[in-house]
Amino acid sequence: MRNYELIYILKPNLEEDVKEAVLAKVQAIVEEGKAEIEKVDVWGNRKLAYEIQDFTDGYYVLINFKAGVDVPKEIDRNLKISDAVIRHMIVNIED
Repeated sequence: MRNYELIYILKPNLEEDVKEAVLAKVQAIVEEGKAEIEKVDVWGNRKLAYEIQDFTDGYYVLINFKAGVDVPKEIDRNLKISDAVIRHMIVNIED
């Protein structure tokens, strides 16, 4: 099991239930892969460093989790096809 950090940015004008659905989807993928979420940190709406898809703000969520190599690939695949996500990044954290 490796330590990973996932940060994703959602469109700021989404309904609250859509934001929660994206978070629930990520948590479900982690649980299906028999991995564990260590911490979920919702930062909320923040100013973007530069404009992305005509948005100047974004809804940030940071998740730390432990998993095998297949789980981050599946999360990446799902976030790429989600219309709600404007950016995401998964990083392997070295101990």
